[in-house]
Amino acid sequence: MTTPGPGTAATTGTATDTHCPYCALQCGMRLRPGPGPEPVEVLERPGFPVNRGALCGKGRTAAAVLRPGVRLTEPLVRDSRDAPLRPASWDEALDRVAAGLTAVRRRHGDDAVGVFGGGGLTNEKAYLLGKFARVALRTPNIDYNGRFCMSSAAAAHRRAFGIDRGLPFPLADVAGTDCVILVGANPAETMPPALRYFRELRENGGRLIVVDPRRTRTAGQADLHLQPLPGTDLALALGLLHLLIADGRADKDFIARRTTGFAQARAAAMAHWPGRVERITGVPVSQLAAAAAMFGEAPRGMVLTARGPEQQSKGTDTVSAWINLCLAAGKAGRPGSGYGCLTGQGNGQGGREHGQKADQLPGYRSITDPAARRHVAAVWGVDPDDLPGPGRSAYELLDSLGGDGGSGHNSGHNSGHNSGHGSDGGISHDGRVRALLLMGSNPAVSAPRAAHVTERLRALDLLAVGDVVLSETARLADVVLPVTQWAEETGTTTNLEGRVILRRKAVDAPEGVRSDLAVLHGLAARLGVPEGFPEDPEEVFDELRRASAGGQADYAGISYGRIRAEDGVFWPCPAPDHPGTPRLFLDRFATPDGRARFAAVTHRPAAEEPDGDYPLFLTTGRVVGQYQSGAQTRRVDELNRSAPGPFVEVHPVLARRLGVAEGELLAVSSRRGRALAPARVTDTIRPDTVFMPFHWGGAGRANSLTNPALDPVSRMPEFKVCAVRVEKAEAEATAVTETASVTEAVVADGASVADVAS
Repeated sequence: MTTPGPGTAATTGTATDTHCPYCALQCGMRLRPGPGPEPVEVLERPGFPVNRGALCGKGRTAAAVLRPGVRLTEPLVRDSRDAPLRPASWDEALDRVAAGLTAVRRRHGDDAVGVFGGGGLTNEKAYLLGKFARVALRTPNIDYNGRFCMSSAAAAHRRAFGIDRGLPFPLADVAGTDCVILVGANPAETMPPALRYFRELRENGGRLIVVDPRRTRTAGQADLHLQPLPGTDLALALGLLHLLIADGRADKDFIARRTTGFAQARAAAMAHWPGRVERITGVPVSQLAAAAAMFGEAPRGMVLTARGPEQQSKGTDTVSAWINLCLAAGKAGRPGSGYGCLTGQGNGQGGREHGQKADQLPGYRSITDPAARRHVAAVWGVDPDDLPGPGRSAYELLDSLGGDGGSGHNSGHNSGHNSGHGSDGGISHDGRVRALLLMGSNPAVSAPRAAHVTERLRALDLLAVGDVVLSETARLADVVLPVTQWAEETGTTTNLEGRVILRRKAVDAPEGVRSDLAVLHGLAARLGVPEGFPEDPEEVFDELRRASAGGQADYAGISYGRIRAEDGVFWPCPAPDHPGTPRLFLDRFATPDGRARFAAVTHRPAAEEPDGDYPLFLTTGRVVGQYQSGAQTRRVDELNRSAPGPFVEVHPVLARRLGVAEGELLAVSSRRGRALAPARVTDTIRPDTVFMPFHWGGAGRANSLTNPALDPVSRMPEFKVCAVRVEKAEAEATAVTETASVTEAVVADGASVADVAS
């Protein structure tokens, strides 16, 4: 059993208050030394206000990934491209990474190196990773997998309100409103402890409307379920706004006092009359009218979106249309009302606020704003002109990897600020990224067009991956760096409410494992920047506070001590005596004139719709037993028993047409790839649509099918809708096991990580 280190609560036998490593609820939990096979035992923590002690299966079993036999415990390196990974010392591993980055920069320029982060990294890691890219590597090319999570909602939030915080109110406010429209969200599967607030809403007399192409467990609890075609959420929102206005339920006083742009948004909505919207969405006019009346008549109301409407090539406009509905009904900027986004990843909120995103500096500042550049450069002790400008978004960065060309999807734009740092006449400038440092992400499974992304990762001159397990992406790496995880380190995250919380260290990591901060410190020193990359998380957080001061996401008044005392602090919090801001917009919106802005948006089709060759819609999502790319949860026996593998959800009408029964193997094909998984026959999905969860690699990799078409504003890929063909696959029944992830197979057999590496 891993023993607790000096200074941790566990040294005295007491429990350590901390938080779950998974979703954006960041549920409170307690850890104490485990009596059984786990290093720690997970206990309830009833006092934390978000989950009030409740934990889902993922949270209850989170300690299983701390086992040395499951996780990485020593660096791994590859002696040549075709050689297997082998154990190495930390000095050898870090020297290899630093030398590889330096060689690529000398030959191709600073822009030829990139950094890719993750929405599960703590604020301290995300902040220092952004600083590392821009100060130690001087590259513009940094982004993170949170771009795939809620970037469309973030863009629409800023467009309408001038600031982006997932929920502008505490989650508990949901239970006290009168009507909630929940769009493309399934918290019963994705964040089960949050479901209590929707149950309490209905117990208190409120109404719940769920918009989803599938009748999910969440939709089963709704007063009204609208089941549109995938990719038509924008038309649906416009149709509801049309009815709200036509029926005289618009709040004219609120619109006049607190908004701008209504006339243009009204004109756009009037072009989406109920009959037209029914033809586009498949939702009957009677249901449209019922939803508009239910929401319009409620004294208070909320619209909450998740990945369904956001992961589309028009995701920003779609979210804007739902925000328009809130504004027109007067349900924003006052208690019990508003628009919010249910963030997905554990630190999806904080991860994008402090410099991990291609176009942002700490404090949610724009990297192209001269004042922002001066402020952050002063904190970092560098010249503002030495900071690179914006880089490529997540998919564009991944598509640009490797020196032998990509698909042409990447934008090819340069930073706009000194993009050729360190250049001389002999340096190649072909726009390709040839070396990548990747931390806390698994794009070989999670990225759209995943097989293509895997090819790009293989084409790199250097791929260095920091992770806690040997994920599908780590298995492609030249150097793998084993790093600490949630219970072995201290650091802050920011949950979906904008509440900054503190994960506390409960146990020491196994010998041979280092923190991400230590990795960045060691690499920066080897790259000639020995100062400015501390290993102590509280020291990093104090610098983050200074860097964020005066920005939209202002953490200046938040300290570790305050978080401990107050169970988290809501940003913005500009000073130590400031109470924090649990509810935004009560007096004014964060726009120059204090008014919220309507957006004049109109429906347009998805980037790819069914045709004769690919006649069905595919939509993707999550199941309760797994999380994101499954890199950690697929290593937990209890979770694998509840969610053992991929599947294709098909309606009985479609199953009869295909001649397939429950459990028989199906082949799902798109213009980008092919996936194999057993059929799950259910009448909870539309007959023209199939659903696949995206947690698995191998033959059942759903993201081998998905479309990387990007939203023009947020650069979000269109995960949630593409055209596919589905066929019975009897002759290929063995392909699933033959192409299954090697990591999954050996972990299931109890083999060690070293066995996997070799």
